[in-house]
Amino acid sequence: MPIPNPILPGFHPDPSICRVGDDYYIVNSTFEWFPGVPIHHSRDLKHWRLIGHILTRQSQLDLRGVTDSGGVWAPSLSHADGRFWLVYTNLRNTGMGRPFKDIKIFLTTAEDILGPWSDPVDLDSIGFDPSLFHDDDGKKYLLNMEWDFRKDRYRFAGIVIQELADGKLTGPRTKILHKQNILTEGPNLYKKDGWYYLMLAEGGTGWNHGISAARSRELLGPYELDPQPSVLTTRHREDWPLQKAGHGELVETAAGEWFLAHLASRPLANRRCTLGRETCLQRVKWVDGWLRLENNGVLPEVEIQGPSGVEDHPWPAPPPRDEFEAAELDPSWSSLRVPVDPSWVSLTARPGWLRMTGRESLHSFFEQSLLAKRIRHFSVTAETRLQFAPTHFTQMAGLVFYYDTRTHYYLRVTRHEDRGIVLGIVLTDDGAYDELVDIDVNDWPEFFLRAEIDETLLRFHASPDGRNWQQIGPDLDASKVSDDYGSILHFTGGMIGICAQDLSGNRLHADFDFFELNPI
Repeated sequence: MPIPNPILPGFHPDPSICRVGDDYYIVNSTFEWFPGVPIHHSRDLKHWRLIGHILTRQSQLDLRGVTDSGGVWAPSLSHADGRFWLVYTNLRNTGMGRPFKDIKIFLTTAEDILGPWSDPVDLDSIGFDPSLFHDDDGKKYLLNMEWDFRKDRYRFAGIVIQELADGKLTGPRTKILHKQNILTEGPNLYKKDGWYYLMLAEGGTGWNHGISAARSRELLGPYELDPQPSVLTTRHREDWPLQKAGHGELVETAAGEWFLAHLASRPLANRRCTLGRETCLQRVKWVDGWLRLENNGVLPEVEIQGPSGVEDHPWPAPPPRDEFEAAELDPSWSSLRVPVDPSWVSLTARPGWLRMTGRESLHSFFEQSLLAKRIRHFSVTAETRLQFAPTHFTQMAGLVFYYDTRTHYYLRVTRHEDRGIVLGIVLTDDGAYDELVDIDVNDWPEFFLRAEIDETLLRFHASPDGRNWQQIGPDLDASKVSDDYGSILHFTGGMIGICAQDLSGNRLHADFDFFELNPI
């Protein structure tokens, strides 16, 4: 059974993989997007379906005010003692150019993967990328990297471990590995054949990314470094189709085969990754007491062989069109920083439509009214039908192609005080706000809006009736919506969706009849 990579295309970074019986689960970082930590389920490691999220309540995840690419970094999922365990980070401040990150590490548990998941326990605040190791004597340990904000110190100050008992950290915190002046993070600990194996993400989650390893006979070390500097990396091959490979976790099948879930990105010709960091899978083996890729190299394969003796187990494909007829939103939708609730989204006020109440601007870190889906293909079309009657220029609604508050394209309807209703494109380009075009649409009864993305090309179209379409504005650069554009580091991926604003505070609503997202 061949498995093509990526197994989770689009914005699915920092995969954590877990097997319980014949079921496999993967969770990923979600940063400022809500709900946090999506759960994908598979029976064959090839076909995956989204079954929900772990962090669904604001009591579990308070993202109000977190900076772009802050929030949930590198959650880690495990199963022990009949329970699922998740440790995750909430960073209020990404710290780009500043020494502080304002970090919180939390623990939540559940008996069932679908929950209910407990309110979080606040564990630690000295670093990020936590993982939980369950030793075979029943003891549990929290691992994470240590962040050093002090003057003239290297920020990545090593990997620390501390026992977790009765829901709290106890005993001394021990630094088990520190590579001087090397960006080392993402620790995961495994025990095999009397060895403790420490797997690490190294080099930063960009073009220099990779996975390294160390081992020890004792939990607290000393740890010896793998004689092979990297288990997995693409830093030496700019031509390789899967770039930025790193940050992964291991899973063992019931038959004793080992696989590595890791992140990677697929760049366009201009070296921008509009789909963000995606989840891939590699076969691995143990050679002379060390972890190695099945291919005996360090480059990730674009296609691997699946687990032996396991039949294909596909899932029904999710429909590309959401008619907003269900009682709840499909789990493929995400909002920014705050959960969806009746104060700003209703599926009942107008049956068959999604009613969205306008709130703050697309630059806000607090209460945006925006719903979006991950883009999973390089070329897609997105379409919606909007009914909206703005009375002031502070009221807007439409279709948004979004990376973060600093970079997004917005095809929006608003009102001009002299011209009446106008339709046009707003661009925020690495923090710089611009209005590219406005056309008069006073005679339009409603607004059909479409975005066409063809790799680096973005075109917006609109229609008053869904039949007669016209292009709005010029051809645009879609690749700006990527990890690799702009003046600061960021880590998410391209999203597309619908939004509404009412900066006057009058809470004008916009009605959306459907949303359809298709690959080209």
